[in-house]
Amino acid sequence: MSEVVATGISVLLVDDHPIVRQGYRRVLESQGDLHVVAEADNAADAYGAFKAHDPDVVVLDISMPGASGLEAIRNIRARSPRARILVLTMHNEAVLVKAAFSAGASGFVTKSSEPSAVVGAIRAVARGERAMSDDIAHVLAEDSLSSGSVLDQLGEREIEILRQFAGGATTEQIAAHLNLSVKTVQNYHYLIKTKTGARTDAQLVRLAATCGLTRI
Repeated sequence: MSEVVATGISVLLVDDHPIVRQGYRRVLESQGDLHVVAEADNAADAYGAFKAHDPDVVVLDISMPGASGLEAIRNIRARSPRARILVLTMHNEAVLVKAAFSAGASGFVTKSSEPSAVVGAIRAVARGERAMSDDIAHVLAEDSLSSGSVLDQLGEREIEILRQFAGGATTEQIAAHLNLSVKTVQNYHYLIKTKTGARTDAQLVRLAATCGLTRI
């Protein structure tokens, strides 16, 4: 991992919407100390761009076609355990926030945040600190006071597989997205059902929707 130097903080921006990337690039580069050195619109390209540019901070969305930001976080952190990753997304569900931190994210900020909050979070993550927008801190505080979600029993890989399955992906598609065998995905599917107590696939989809992983 490159060090934060006087010339500023290098950023890899990952989002599947070009207009969103363009808007945040303008915001970040207007600061003077933040420099977007590369962009990507999916998890695989994010990993490739990270290898090529070794940015100080990766700013990425959770929701992308195919493998999600969770998978990108896992792969990047597997390559570089010191990688600093800030999730910037519209999602604020506790189960996704916890899965992102479990996968290795350094911060989590929602897109409803003010640009100054996003900039501040990037700088904090670059310093090695954990960063959250106020709404995410509130969501986690509320979750800690409740009985939690049945999905808390799932690991981040299981959360990702459930998210894709509930979104309509087939076993074969999930296997391709995550570079797993079909048999491995089937085994995960069985484990997810066992851990959540779901008896049918329809129950799994409803559970995922209830917890904010998908919409039905």
